[in-house]
Amino acid sequence: MTGITDQLGNLWNQLLDLTTKFVIPDWGSLIALFPILLVLAVLGPLVSILALAWFVYFVRKPRAHVTFEEGPRDAPRDADGRPVFPSGEPYCLAHALIYPSGTTSCPIDGELLSVVCPKCGLGRTADIDTCGNCGLVLKIIPRARALRPAGPPPGGAATA
Repeated sequence: MTGITDQLGNLWNQLLDLTTKFVIPDWGSLIALFPILLVLAVLGPLVSILALAWFVYFVRKPRAHVTFEEGPRDAPRDADGRPVFPSGEPYCLAHALIYPSGTTSCPIDGELLSVVCPKCGLGRTADIDTCGNCGLVLKIIPRARALRPAGPPPGGAATA
């Protein structure tokens, strides 16, 4: 009987030793952890708030809306249904297409493209750099992309 009570007493003492580690802590080691806990309690929320603010800014920041014109586009039509070609841009009269700057021949049929001089309005082929009428040198170099705004012009659609 004494063996069982001794074992129960040892078990009870071990249980009390275990609970004293939680109930009566070592204050010296807890005070040594205070600077680390203070840094975590102050910097942790600050870093979280900064990360959240950066994320909100990144999601809501304004972005430029630009569409890219890679290839030919259809020429606008006038009231009679005839194509209207802008000056200074190469165009194919047979297919009513306007090509990006620097293109000299139509990829569909291989014919030379035409360009209207922006100064005098005389038409010429796109491979000639100088206007035969006014002498304007219109050297058009190929560009990788031509940009066009996605919406109405600045100031609204009323200015267009």
